[in-house]
Amino acid sequence: MHRKMASLFVPLGVISIGIALIAQQTATEAPRGFDRPTLSDSPGSQSVSNGIAELPGDTFAIDQARFERKHAAGGPAASLGLGPVFNATACADCHQNVVTGVASQITELRAGHIDSNGNFANPTFRISGGNNTVTGRSLVNDRAICVAASEHLPDSENIRSLRAVLSTLGDGFVEAVDDRTLLAIAANQRAQNQGKIHGEAIRIPILEAPGQLGVGKFGWKDQQPTVLSFVPDAYLMEMGVTRRLRPNEVTQVCEVNNGVEDVPDNLGLANIDHFAQFVRGTKASPRENALAAVPDAQAGHDLFTSIGCVTCQVETLTAAPAGTLINGGAYRVPDAIGNKIFHPFGDFLLHDVGTGDGFVQAAPQDTANKLRTAPLWGLHIRSRLMHDLGSLTLNYAILRHKGEAQGLISVHVALPPAQQQQLITFLKFL
Repeated sequence: MHRKMASLFVPLGVISIGIALIAQQTATEAPRGFDRPTLSDSPGSQSVSNGIAELPGDTFAIDQARFERKHAAGGPAASLGLGPVFNATACADCHQNVVTGVASQITELRAGHIDSNGNFANPTFRISGGNNTVTGRSLVNDRAICVAASEHLPDSENIRSLRAVLSTLGDGFVEAVDDRTLLAIAANQRAQNQGKIHGEAIRIPILEAPGQLGVGKFGWKDQQPTVLSFVPDAYLMEMGVTRRLRPNEVTQVCEVNNGVEDVPDNLGLANIDHFAQFVRGTKASPRENALAAVPDAQAGHDLFTSIGCVTCQVETLTAAPAGTLINGGAYRVPDAIGNKIFHPFGDFLLHDVGTGDGFVQAAPQDTANKLRTAPLWGLHIRSRLMHDLGSLTLNYAILRHKGEAQGLISVHVALPPAQQQQLITFLKFL
């Protein structure tokens, strides 16, 4: 690594919190890369995953194959049954860009309305000629396995927004960050900025550990606290597949398979287990190394730090030590993830930066206009930005920030054009 570039990832200020919490052990850098595992990879190989092995031998390639596997309505195997309403036929339909697991250009539609108490409320969709309803969620499914199950947005649901797919690359490291680290970051933000910047950490029920709560880390609204909580939620909402943890369809109209569809295979793992293992086995998103060595990128990093962007776009986090029980005691941090330093450039907290979509998911009503800070790792392969993919350039994405970020944006706008360009150059290598 270029000597100057090594300095880009020295923890600064609040970004040292995660390391301080586990300073009793030596932390090492998490592996980074866009790797392409195939089923021909030899058992036990650690060259394509981050080294994780949930079962004897590295099953990462098998896990990826399940993540990429196409589903069909009424398929020969119960675990391949779509519907009744869905958005995609495989996880990789949405999470595929350079490699499987990365965010793509796909967006989903969310809708809702304000009720008589002034609170956000989920929509009610009438399907099957008005004889049945779909309720209890803001997601609008764009596809169905039959005409009768097709959802149509009523005029009454006047809060509407597109929601971008998020990358899952490196989320195993994110999951393993101690909740106390994120709570400490939130507390420090208030202290350092006189309350102007104040990320919110919300506690969410952990599906795999009934009765336990965890800090939300996944989804645009931090609506899930663990990988294994997020995966089955997406499996039901995006593909209509029932499984343990989320066993009920949103409607029975045109339902083909009854009961839990995602059943264990000959390894004893359901698809959601393979999906979770795949996500946990991915490496951290890599940087654009050629651009990173450019002097303007280094100067842009200095500006990014000095004007305060790292307050929310936290540069460095560290996973809890290997062997630590997390997720309400349901998951033990493996050696491949434990004590790994990674650089997401995000705090995984909810903030109001003036681009909120008005939705409330598994959180207090005060989060309606808050969104999770979008981590910037992998930015160099994205062509559309922000939660709605409505920003097509980095400069426009920056200028859209208001609210808590207004002070920082004012500083950015006041910079000479050459320095503004240096900042953009730095962001292009992330």
